[in-house]
Amino acid sequence: MKQSSCSMQLTNKTDHYVAFKVKTTNPKQYCVRPNIGVVLPGSTCDVTVTMQAQREAPTDLQCKDKFLVQSVAAENGAATQDITAPMFNKEPGKVVDECKLRVIYVPTSIPGSISEESEQGSSARSFENGTPNSTMPQTVFRSSTEPAKEKSVEATSMISKLTEEKMSAVQQNQKLRQELVSAFTTVIVLNQC
Repeated sequence: MKQSSCSMQLTNKTDHYVAFKVKTTNPKQYCVRPNIGVVLPGSTCDVTVTMQAQREAPTDLQCKDKFLVQSVAAENGAATQDITAPMFNKEPGKVVDECKLRVIYVPTSIPGSISEESEQGSSARSFENGTPNSTMPQTVFRSSTEPAKEKSVEATSMISKLTEEKMSAVQQNQKLRQELVSAFTTVIVLNQC
């Protein structure tokens, strides 16, 4: 499996400077650049996440890797070199926002199954493998803290799709049963002659 990258855009919708830090549960597998930084008021920052090449794709397409994007208000005029680890410590009276993203492998041969999702002004996009019709998995970040409204719309859409698939399967099952009964009746009639 080839090395692949994606861009994650962080947006600061506030009137304050915001410092961010991106962590991963598997730092040997992913390279995040920049992994810390400052986003100016009303601005965006592109973060590139690169998944290192793997010898082979996991057979079950399961992945336990996760990312954590932390953000905190910074002093006006703050720069990347001003960011320190204690800035992200949770303390009384201090707000440290966190967005958890989990990695999901999706085969690249399934068109339209990869969607862009956003959470609190930050978005996560699928890795682009460079081989759109290969059977190697792509990686998708999904936020585990999506707003309830987005989950509800997604759940309703999924239920609708599954209901249609169920109805189609039931109709196909009934058709196959009728053909089987018809074939069985024909065999009985032929045996009685």
